[in-house]
Formats: sequence, C-alpha cells, structure tokens
Amino acid sequence: MHMWEEQLATASIRAAAREQGLSNLLESLPRIVPDITHQYTSFAVDSEYMQVKVRGMHAFQVSLAGRAIERARRGAAPISVVDIGDSAGTHIRYLQEVYKNIPLECMGVNLDEHAVMRIRDMGVRAMQVRAEDLVSQGITADIFLLFETLEHLMNPVQFLRDVSQRTACQALVLTVPYLARSRVGLHHIRSSRHEPCGPENVHVFELSPADWSLLLRHAGWSIIEDRLYLQYPRRGLLRLLKGYWRLRDFEGFWGAVLERDRTWTDLYQGW
Repeated sequence: MHMWEEQLATASIRAAAREQGLSNLLESLPRIVPDITHQYTSFAVDSEYMQVKVRGMHAFQVSLAGRAIERARRGAAPISVVDIGDSAGTHIRYLQEVYKNIPLECMGVNLDEHAVMRIRDMGVRAMQVRAEDLVSQGITADIFLLFETLEHLMNPVQFLRDVSQRTACQALVLTVPYLARSRVGLHHIRSSRHEPCGPENVHVFELSPADWSLLLRHAGWSIIEDRLYLQYPRRGLLRLLKGYWRLRDFEGFWGAVLERDRTWTDLYQGW
C-alpha cells in the first residue's frame, strides 16, 4: 500500500467513525489496551492505517456488545461473557473497562494455541477449543461474542443451532464482513495460492445481511438489533471511497444482537 493510499484510507475510517458516533470510543480504546500490534497470529497491526482500521472495527464491536450487556444487567449479579474466536483478549479488556460498574465474568476461546497464550497474557481466562466443539465441552455464558468468526466456520448453521438449542444464553452478539451480495469466500483457491492456510485466515461463507438473517432465524435466533458499520462516510468527498473499500477490503461490517427463538428452527424437520 502506498503512503498516500494509507493516509486516504485512514482519513476515511476516521470520518466514518465520526459520522457513525464512534469517535469517542475509537479514541479511548488505546488507553485501555495500548498495544495491539500482535492482535492476530497471521499478520501484525504495525502501521497507523492498520491501527486505526482495527480500532475502528473494535469500537463498532464494543458498542454492539455494550447493548447486550446493558440488556442483561441484573444488579450486583455477575454477567458471564465468552468471546468465541477471541484472538488476544482485547475485546474482553475493553468491555471490562468500559463497563467496569457492571460485574463481568469473562473467558476467551480459540482453536489457535498462540491466540490462547495472548489471551492469558492479557490476564483473561482462556480455553483452547474449536468453536464447533464449544457446546459439547460444556461452555456456556449469558452472552456469547462472535466477532469476525462466523464466516470462518465450515458449518455455521449447525454451530448456531447448537448454541441456541443447547445453551441457556441470553444473547449472541456477532459481526461479519459486510457484502451487498453473498458469495463463497475461499479466496486462496480463487487466487491459486498453494500454501498452508487455516481457520484464522480463510473465509468460507461471505453472506449479505439479508442472507445471514435468514440463516440465523433458521438456526434458532431472532435479531433484536442490527447495525452496519461502514469504513467510509456517507457524506463528503470521502464517500467516493465506497468502491475502493469494496475492491480493497470490505465496505464495512454488519453486526447484530440476537436472542434465542425456536419459531422457525422447530418447523424444520431435517435436523
């Protein structure tokens, strides 16, 4: 990425955050977790552009999770939160600080042993387990977080149904990349990259919000609230970067707060 391109993309995200009411949260997150350079196993967050891009997405996710936490608040009783696909314990630390007046009992889970080590280094309880095996391992919570993870799963419908039917959670908060039209990911095959890969860096399904919404209802959920976070503003000259983001990365991310609802899943006789 050229320097001018990084500067333009950074300006786009900052303008989008202001427009979407996320600027204050975006600016406060580095005070909670100062260093996110090694947030992920497969790449480093090592430039101003990458820092702003990742923090912008984090601000959106934290704001959405906060809605579920506020709904679940019950006086002095703690709320259990499990972050599925947690890469470094960062979101849990954000939430513990932003909602420090609400008692939270938190844990991160990930298949990757390096991610589990990073979570524990953050002072957060962690378990190494596949998302698909979470329920069979007896892991439960009042609130499950699923940030940029659903698109990586081989069988997202069965996973979603297991969490809905076999846990007593109050809410599932998820975010996925935003696409106006659904597609299969598997970009390493599209581009003929013959190199080892894994769940962290391979998207299987990249669906539109409308199609994710159908699958969620089919798998035993109803949407209490949903939001779209864009990486460009809708107003001003920087809105012209919509096409750039679509080609270069994603236009943004779609998120939802879900609650268990058997209305549609019980009608399907093929489980």
